[in-house]
Amino acid sequence: MEIQVSGESPAGASKDWLRSAVSLVLRSAGLSEGEISLTLLDDDSIRELNRTYLGKDVPTDVISFALHEGDEAVLGDVYVGYEQAAIQAVEAGVSVEEELARLSIHGTLHVLGYDHPDTEARFSSEMFILQESLVQRLLDEAL
Repeated sequence: MEIQVSGESPAGASKDWLRSAVSLVLRSAGLSEGEISLTLLDDDSIRELNRTYLGKDVPTDVISFALHEGDEAVLGDVYVGYEQAAIQAVEAGVSVEEELARLSIHGTLHVLGYDHPDTEARFSSEMFILQESLVQRLLDEAL
């Protein structure tokens, strides 16, 4: 499995940490082949992606593109808005490093085909529950 991490990395969030977050998702899904590219973007850059591909002219926290079909090896791009991650980290009372890992996990789950409602029901969805268990596993492994 190849995992590439690029873009600006805010203080406290190493590219190895984010690579570990993506790797954990792939390992937990039993995958050993494929490629995920994770790119950290500022608000202006992720806003442009959001506008161009999703028709929403606002910065967002994560955008994912699954580039594989059916039984093909996993191939996908995950874009994480690090400025949005910093805002959300403060709101949630967690470190920016943890929030960036959460968004990396979230985006990777989307690449694997997981989805969630766009309402408050998202917090009780299968995807959200799996996401949070993977975040906790990552944090536990880091100790």
